[in-house]
Amino acid sequence: MSLKKSIILIIIILLIDQVSKIYIKTNFALQESVDIFSWFEIIFVENDGMAWGTKISDFVSFISDRTAKVILTSFRIVAIFGIGYWLYDATKKQSSKILIIAIALIFSGALGNIIDSVFYGVLFDDSYSQVANFLPETGGYDSLLHGKVVDMLHFPLFEVDLPEWFPFYGGKRFSFFDPVFNIADMAISTGFIMLIVFNKKAFSKE
Repeated sequence: MSLKKSIILIIIILLIDQVSKIYIKTNFALQESVDIFSWFEIIFVENDGMAWGTKISDFVSFISDRTAKVILTSFRIVAIFGIGYWLYDATKKQSSKILIIAIALIFSGALGNIIDSVFYGVLFDDSYSQVANFLPETGGYDSLLHGKVVDMLHFPLFEVDLPEWFPFYGGKRFSFFDPVFNIADMAISTGFIMLIVFNKKAFSKE
């Protein structure tokens, strides 16, 4: 697979990701939702940290949330350059198609979430009890590098009351699948799954 084709794939995924996020941000207030099926809903939430809403400050207590946010966003920017070089090197060496597609998916997903983290705080006002405006006259809800990642896809496939004897979560109601995510997250996850499932084909010696 050529570098040109991989760039086209990245652009397509990036456009779908950003169009969906901008639509949700400018048409939904926070926590507003629409049921599509009994097992799928669109719900607007914002992620201020890493995966599943985790923050660096949750693990390092002496770092403030705002400083941790800048560190995380800066790390993502550095990482995207590394992933970009990996993609360039893989296409140059004519590596397997699976490897190149997987890297392209991870790159597009990472870049999609970086755009949110870097620019959304400046481009939109907040979404608390209101629908956000794009390029508001009064300014955005935060400064550069402090944007929040927009999530909207929720698949509560089923819920079950766990028996009392069940370890750790006994007696509680379990929902699968609870996390809310976006197109960028799907691209990253798909890329990593491809690398794991098709490991031998992706990293073949030939």
